Amino acid sequence: MAVWTGGAALLTQLLLLVLAFALSAVIGIERERQYKSAGLRTHILVGLGAAMFTLVSAYGFTALGMPATDPSRIAAQVVTGIGFVGAGVIFVNRGNVVGLTTAASIWVTAAVGMACGAGMPLLAIAGAALHLIAVGSLPTAERMLRRRSGAAVTVRIDPRSAALPELLERCEASGAKTRIEDLRRSGDGVEVNVHVRGRQAETDRLVASLGSIDGVLSVAAVAARP
Repeated sequence: MAVWTGGAALLTQLLLLVLAFALSAVIGIERERQYKSAGLRTHILVGLGAAMFTLVSAYGFTALGMPATDPSRIAAQVVTGIGFVGAGVIFVNRGNVVGLTTAASIWVTAAVGMACGAGMPLLAIAGAALHLIAVGSLPTAERMLRRRSGAAVTVRIDPRSAALPELLERCEASGAKTRIEDLRRSGDGVEVNVHVRGRQAETDRLVASLGSIDGVLSVAAVAARP
């Protein structure tokens, strides 16, 4: 295994760290825009830490004159450790598991950082680009494939209000089955997309109930295709 020494080698390592920082930030910005619990800073730290661990594992000990070791040992522990970080953003909300995509995003960010640390920048860039495609364009197709009979309810709320917790409580208390599909900023408000399955009367009551919440700007319901 080659030992990186000298100014040129140090510059290469620093550039790989900067690349890990940049790619992790791009992934984190996408999660931040979706108001996820793990956003920009978390993804940067995960990617940067994974890259540093990989660099240290591969070159740190030999650079000190110690015998060559298996560089995969620390890298393998990074994969295990990321599992604990990802588990921290997964929780259950009204019977639905929430946070799996963000946990997977953290996992991919660690892989991107490790690819940078291993000296494979093109692989890291490709991984980050494919991640953005997966979380950017595929959710629309996924919703179309998973959509069943019911209604798609779009609720716009004032981000300065406390309407969101009340909205979640009323969805849970309604007689219809509800699932929060998306939450994002839209203009001067926050847009919450709720998929509702149930009888038309239950859906109508839920729409009226959500519209009466203080801080709700508008509620629109569209029948979903069966």
